[in-house]
Amino acid sequence: MEERPAASEIRTGTTIRPASVGSRQPRPLKEVEAADELRFHTGMDELDRVLGGGAVQGSLVLVGGAPGIGKSTLMLQICHNLCQFATVLYVSGEESERQIKLRAQRLGILGDGLYLFSETSMEEVIAAVEQHRPEILIVDSIQTIYRTASSSSPGSVAQVKECTMALMQLAKGMGVTVFVVGHINKEGSLAGPKVLEHIVDCVLHFEGDEHSSYRILRAAKNRFGATNEIGVFEMGDRGLMEVPNPSEALLSGRPKDTPGSCVTCVMEGVRPVLAEVQALVTPSAYGNSRRSSNGFDYNRAVMLAAVLEKRGGLGLSNCDFYVNVIGGLTVDEPAADLALVVALASSFRDKSVPYDLAAVGEVGLTGELRAVHALGQRLSEVQRLGFTKCLVPARGSGKLTAPDGLSLIRVTNIREAIAALC
Repeated sequence: MEERPAASEIRTGTTIRPASVGSRQPRPLKEVEAADELRFHTGMDELDRVLGGGAVQGSLVLVGGAPGIGKSTLMLQICHNLCQFATVLYVSGEESERQIKLRAQRLGILGDGLYLFSETSMEEVIAAVEQHRPEILIVDSIQTIYRTASSSSPGSVAQVKECTMALMQLAKGMGVTVFVVGHINKEGSLAGPKVLEHIVDCVLHFEGDEHSSYRILRAAKNRFGATNEIGVFEMGDRGLMEVPNPSEALLSGRPKDTPGSCVTCVMEGVRPVLAEVQALVTPSAYGNSRRSSNGFDYNRAVMLAAVLEKRGGLGLSNCDFYVNVIGGLTVDEPAADLALVVALASSFRDKSVPYDLAAVGEVGLTGELRAVHALGQRLSEVQRLGFTKCLVPARGSGKLTAPDGLSLIRVTNIREAIAALC
């Protein structure tokens, strides 16, 4: 809750509008052409994939993530390609122009056509945009920008909302493509009012463990494309590097002949990605068993453990179990259920899963296995990565032809799956 004077609300509002907005006139629907949506490439194929094929001219994109995850590095790296065909204005409220210059030299960014502006006043930012007329504007970060006419402190709900509205009017009125960097709060959501996500055109979440080199860019909202695409990057000494084959990267270093590990294939948009699901089951030393999950939904992991005990005959109630998805990937679709069940059973019985086997399938409360969508694409990716066997549900895979070199093990419930492997 924030107390604000009623007069200030009327006086300030979001009245900052570019001078060119008044010259725009309404257009009939039949006169609007689809070609009006102009896209351009940012120079990073992974970012273009998440944006739906490239950035749209006049759009407002919000990039959020934890501190130190690489948001500013990503924004500065795309400037290297954008400056080749457009004028870019990089506004930073957190770093000085000299600091940005030093980071640009470390990343190997020449900066022809790139203008730096260290400022926190929204009025000064709009004046700079109207003077230099850049095609692309980058604001890092929205929590540091403030309106001088408002009495609220920078980063407050009112300031973030009003500054975002002003940037939205810049984008729509002048046709400037705006990238806005935003911080996240303790709960992992974007700091500021929830209406902030409704104002912008695209909301991108930059995820990843700060102790891991891999970063995942995920679209939570996209008015110009799908919201189920991801981009994978690796943080190195020279900045963020694209990972065109995330399956191979996420499976690198997988242990061999070790119980409690199973590979599954999940769909991230139209891209199949192989992920390693690990489980560790140990006898509980105290009265209450402990459960922990990282990268896998906790409630679903507990449910699958209960199904495994009731329908699979494994006594997990007196055991602690820990679940982890390697590489910082978050698995949230039911197709990974069978891999977790196999990993739990493997760790419980201390028997390793074959190294060349993957598991794909959804597990129901009665222990049955149900079919998943895009199974053919998943199997093609499994075969491409060198796996020779795949555990799949019998339902929905009867007429499916396996790729050359890949044999399918069709099972109907988890008891058959455990008996076939462990």
